[in-house]
Amino acid sequence: MVNTRTPTGAPRNALALLGSLTGAALVGALYSRSQPTVAHSPTKTPVPDFAKANLAARRLNRAAGTLALSVLFDSALEHYRGQFRNRAMYTPLVTAAMALGVSAHGTMDQRQMPHVVRDTVYVLTAIAGLAGTGFHLFNVRRKAGGVSWQNLFYGAPVGAPMAIGLSGLLGYLSERVRETPSGQTPMVWGLPAGRVVGIASGLGMAGTTGEAGLLHFRGGFHDPFMYLPVTMPPVTALVLGRTALGPAGTERRATRWWLRATAILGLSGSAFHAIGVGRDMGGWRNWEQNILNGPPIPAPPAFTGLALAGLAALSLLENHPDD
Repeated sequence: MVNTRTPTGAPRNALALLGSLTGAALVGALYSRSQPTVAHSPTKTPVPDFAKANLAARRLNRAAGTLALSVLFDSALEHYRGQFRNRAMYTPLVTAAMALGVSAHGTMDQRQMPHVVRDTVYVLTAIAGLAGTGFHLFNVRRKAGGVSWQNLFYGAPVGAPMAIGLSGLLGYLSERVRETPSGQTPMVWGLPAGRVVGIASGLGMAGTTGEAGLLHFRGGFHDPFMYLPVTMPPVTALVLGRTALGPAGTERRATRWWLRATAILGLSGSAFHAIGVGRDMGGWRNWEQNILNGPPIPAPPAFTGLALAGLAALSLLENHPDD
């Protein structure tokens, strides 16, 4: 039974602080919208800078690692609750741990070349994400009633495996940016890398919002803060998509603030979920049960990872215009 009383003491102070931080980021985003600035003169196209491209690549490694870390702990908890009935349930733990390791390596690596081990791990991670999505969808469909609200609520989360798939995709993109020859604009699949990363991050954010919305709808949105993950990230995804498809070389302060607000939201979401676990019967004294049945503490930082990828896309668009 869930204790729905208003939190007091330290939990109340934590809620107030996290809400204030998120609100401040939102105010900054709205205020900055009226103050556009141009990063480069329209009469002089800057020469692509290898150092800035390399920095963007390492930021993408960091984003991929953040997603991998979120998936590692979240899937460990969820699959432990499922008692690892299928041996394939160990796969996301292995791939997420590998992706986290190579992402940490890539974040520190300043060389102007991709790494074959990182590339291989990222590709395998992306494939594991696609396969996991298929497994979870099959799990939902084979239950009595097939694809229904009941099974979507309490069956294997259909959208969850795509988080590790996105980690692999962002890591793969980071390696493509890293291998850009000096003086050239980073390209991926024949398209400017900044635009590709921006669209991928925005789509990933929209998909993660859908998964959060489903679970928060199951929870009846009993806390007003539960509306934030289904309102802020979609706006951020739209703003980022508009930036990715718009003119390059322009500094997008509003987009940057929305992304920062979403990154804060992801981190603060873990704190909110931890407070939610503490409000279940027995609180943290009964952590062995409540941490499995309460709100998933490791899940919200997936928004942080995608926001970090969006910030890397912005730096690519600003420093490597293709117009």
